[in-house]
Amino acid sequence: MSRADEIYRQTCLDILENGFYDTDLEVRPRWADGTPAHTVKKFGVVNRYNLKEEFPLMTLRRTYWKSALDELLWIWQKKSNRVSELGSHVWDEWADAEGTIGKAYGYQLGVKYQFNKGQEPMDQVDRVLYDLKHNPASRRILTNIYNFQDLHEMNLYPCAYSMTFNVSGNTLNGILNQRSQDMLTANNWNVVQYSMLLMMMAQASGLEAGELVHVIADCHIYDRHIPAVKAMLEKEGFAAPKVTLDPSVTDFYQFTKDSFKVEGYQFHPCEFDIPMAI
Repeated sequence: MSRADEIYRQTCLDILENGFYDTDLEVRPRWADGTPAHTVKKFGVVNRYNLKEEFPLMTLRRTYWKSALDELLWIWQKKSNRVSELGSHVWDEWADAEGTIGKAYGYQLGVKYQFNKGQEPMDQVDRVLYDLKHNPASRRILTNIYNFQDLHEMNLYPCAYSMTFNVSGNTLNGILNQRSQDMLTANNWNVVQYSMLLMMMAQASGLEAGELVHVIADCHIYDRHIPAVKAMLEKEGFAAPKVTLDPSVTDFYQFTKDSFKVEGYQFHPCEFDIPMAI
């Protein structure tokens, strides 16, 4: 069993055995039939993944890592909010009449700011890349897309809203802050995305990827997902696959889905239809 499987199993068991059920509360999300989508949750979950030991791609069920990476590149490279520029359909439900998700995610990363006097304005991604090369000892290397001024123009408030980077010697570590996490549909998807981001940022900066710390405020399982989660937890996972990054690419903006190679990825099939709460 991979370390990612172990962490996933421990987190889900803790939620199911010790979590808070919001059944008696008014909730925003709805199932397709209009029924309120309730959850059982734990507050303040912190999971740690050491990329030097293994890549956290879970095997208890398949994570479509290429689609996850495509979404990450859409946000961090293209800095786009237009769903037609995304290879998958994961954002279709939140697209407006103009085909965008409003001023959310990639839009926020693409806004240019005046960080220092006398320096040309740059966006948050370019600032991170600049500091990793020129100010690696800085404790201010981070992004934040939870912009209160623009929330009313976002079709969905950011879930994964902040990434903090920190260099120790030749190792780049990161903290992903997430306000809300759907454990069945999105947990490993996000872990894979930001692990790959850490690898790309490290390589573009002449560093090695180290630890990803995933901090989740509201870590939950939806009521209609509980049977699928329980079935997954009964399975015995496989060993972690080997994930490598093309060493010839050193420009963050030149990475593609083909820059990553995943070898020996075994996974259990998903035997459930998974409804989406909107």
